[in-house]
Amino acid sequence: MNNHKRLLSTLLATFIASGIGGARAADAPATAKTPPVPLLWKVSDADNSVYLLGSFHMLEPGDYPLSRDVDAAFADAEALVFELPPEEMGSPQLGMRMAQAALRTDGTQLRSDLKPDVAQALDDWLAANTASLDKAKLPPQLLQMFEPWFVGLMVSMVEAGKQGLDPKLGLDMHFVEAAKAAAKPASGFETGDEQIAFLDGMGKAEQLQMLEESLEEAKNGKGELRALHAAWRAGDARRLSTEMAEDMRRDYPALYQRINVARNDAWVPKLEQRLTEGGSDDTLVVVGALHLLGNDGVVEKLRAKGYKVERICSACGK
Repeated sequence: MNNHKRLLSTLLATFIASGIGGARAADAPATAKTPPVPLLWKVSDADNSVYLLGSFHMLEPGDYPLSRDVDAAFADAEALVFELPPEEMGSPQLGMRMAQAALRTDGTQLRSDLKPDVAQALDDWLAANTASLDKAKLPPQLLQMFEPWFVGLMVSMVEAGKQGLDPKLGLDMHFVEAAKAAAKPASGFETGDEQIAFLDGMGKAEQLQMLEESLEEAKNGKGELRALHAAWRAGDARRLSTEMAEDMRRDYPALYQRINVARNDAWVPKLEQRLTEGGSDDTLVVVGALHLLGNDGVVEKLRAKGYKVERICSACGK
């Protein structure tokens, strides 16, 4: 995979961006597909279990219905846990707080950070997507007031919508609604403000690369995000681990430590508490697939602590 494109695709597939206004996914009838092969593990102690389901935060109608394995895990679970509390996912207030965090405070405009060719590429993209940005209440001239990470995220969200990928159809949002309908309690590992801080804490070089990648991706059409979506649909844990976790750890070690390892380490004790507490209630945990994969992923961290861990995948190996 081209190193120049990897950072943007991984970030977009890692963070729940449903609180940001963007282009609505193109309306299209769902095409008949087999259900996605789930990235689903069951972690157990003597009396209860935690199901770990790797999410993709933006999906399309053809990604539903889900595998029977996933439906069974949801039916067995008494409670659900997400990256963010359900009340924050998709909240307009979350989008507003993200925009506030991204506002430039030094009196300069975004173009002052950009090389001439990148500034021109952004101008061209803005001119071609004025209607989408107006619907998101972010007219092109307003974007000059924001940091590069926010504008890069907006570009990618708009382009993902053109490709039919929609955060409102993401696996997280699907199970938020399912939990509500089944009256199952649901909570989050972290707050929206914590996720915003992870993005806003990116260094300037990382932010500029994120924006450049988003513009290059928009110019070249479908690319890395679609490739990651295809790997997620195939349940290809090895490919996703290589192209998301291992490559990012090698090329962006500080960022990888901040947005993946540190968060996983904070989540593991909370999962252990659910496994060791009295009673036999089970929990379904739905988080970005990156957090479950590789040696730094939650799955291996719990396995290393001695818990019984098994992948649940009826379709694997067929």
